[in-house]
Amino acid sequence: MEIRLQEISYNQQHMRAKHIILTPESDKPTLVFLHEGLGCLEMWKDFPEQLCQASGLNGFVYERIGFGQSAPLGLIPRPIDYLEREGGIILPAVLEQAGIEKPLLIGHSDGGSIALIYAATHPDRPVATITEAAHVFLEDIGIKGITEAGELYRTTDLKEKLEKYHFDNTEKAFMGWYQTWLSPEFKHWNIEQMLPNITCPLLVIQGIDDEYGTQHQVQSIVENSTGPATPLMIPNCAHIPHFQSLDTVKKAMYDFIKHFA
Repeated sequence: MEIRLQEISYNQQHMRAKHIILTPESDKPTLVFLHEGLGCLEMWKDFPEQLCQASGLNGFVYERIGFGQSAPLGLIPRPIDYLEREGGIILPAVLEQAGIEKPLLIGHSDGGSIALIYAATHPDRPVATITEAAHVFLEDIGIKGITEAGELYRTTDLKEKLEKYHFDNTEKAFMGWYQTWLSPEFKHWNIEQMLPNITCPLLVIQGIDDEYGTQHQVQSIVENSTGPATPLMIPNCAHIPHFQSLDTVKKAMYDFIKHFA
């Protein structure tokens, strides 16, 4: 396995990325990992490498503008349609620069929503899509979870923990997530109208104990998308299934991915 770093740019802002290469010059799909709302390269730990090795496919991981060691965010709060911009405009530009023609998307939380938006706006591009804890509308449980996260950020060492990953980006990264999702305008955010445009196969994963969303997110994705969609609700699991239920998630993803490998 070879790890190759790459710097991607969008509007003259850099994004840090890495390629996980098992087979050079492969014409097979590439697993594209899209991180959560406060994620970065390192916060995936070695999960991308594990899944690439299990499936035999190359992988690509990048961190969006405002996270990790990528360029800082500008406007705070973020635009209400920031996820639509990430999935519909920025992700296609990233994949083009990375030379990825057959993406198989794996998105967690915000990354899951971005994956769905990409699949809806570019329906002929993704080979398939896997989401973990994706959201397609805002629920009361999400507002509660984000509010509680803000309290932890103010009163505990959460900020210091995030600084290990986001460095000077930490304050803007957190506030860009926290203030945007709790803004009055964002209460009506909803991408369900985009879901019928998704024709690629879907695996839709969520923990039953997710603190930011309910099974209604999964139901909406499965029922409203046009292609084949498989739901997976995992018991005793919260918002990060690939850590909290690693064996279950890795097997489910592998069983799904092997049909496209």
